[in-house]
Amino acid sequence: MSAETALIAEDEAPQRAALLDMLAEAWPGLRVVAACEDGIAALAAIAEHRPRVAFLDIRMPGVGGLDVARAAVAAGGLVTFTTAYDEYAVRAFEAGAVDYLLKPVRPERLRETVARLRARLREPGLPDLLARIEELEARLRPQGERAIRWISASAGDSVRVVGIDEVLYFQARDKYVRVVTADSEVVVRTPLKELLAGLDPDAFWQVHRGTVVRVAAIERVRRDELGRHRLRLKGHDDALPVSAAFLHRFRGM
Repeated sequence: MSAETALIAEDEAPQRAALLDMLAEAWPGLRVVAACEDGIAALAAIAEHRPRVAFLDIRMPGVGGLDVARAAVAAGGLVTFTTAYDEYAVRAFEAGAVDYLLKPVRPERLRETVARLRARLREPGLPDLLARIEELEARLRPQGERAIRWISASAGDSVRVVGIDEVLYFQARDKYVRVVTADSEVVVRTPLKELLAGLDPDAFWQVHRGTVVRVAAIERVRRDELGRHRLRLKGHDDALPVSAAFLHRFRGM
């Protein structure tokens, strides 16, 4: 029987190394196919290796652990989060029925998690974890967090206000982000990552490192003659790139 495979995503190098060492002791037969320092690298590794288990830091630069978890689950894997959240927030993990490890990770706690993971991998079918991850995201969202309702941008000597319902996509360009509507666009200095944190994850999807698109505006995703995936919007001429790491979002489309 071939060894089970795993991915680790943790942006702190000492904690990443410690987890690797503890896993080697707690699960000797496990083959770690990638140890990543950010979410973008983790998404690429999942697309390449399709690991059976992913140990993910819930907060990572680039792309957060929840988005990486969706890709891991879509590839047929199980997920365990590592988190420094306090006791109150940990209840969200327990309520969401998703495995978690509190930082700093203790060897005895990791052994318990490994035992559960190995038991689940022996089961004939994996549970529907995508729904549980969505529930977890809702529970972890800070109370009172304000979603973006409008975008304001300078235009000469005036300020243009764009309602979030008008936006088709956001695209990072150098030090700016393009905010594109059906008939116009503005640019803002707010980083794409910061904008993404204030968007409804059911209404907007990240499809590329520098692109976030309104889901309802998507018409199709097609692969070109060079094997690259391009996204077309309804009634719009722009063709937007889709990274391989985000293709899992379009299963069944």
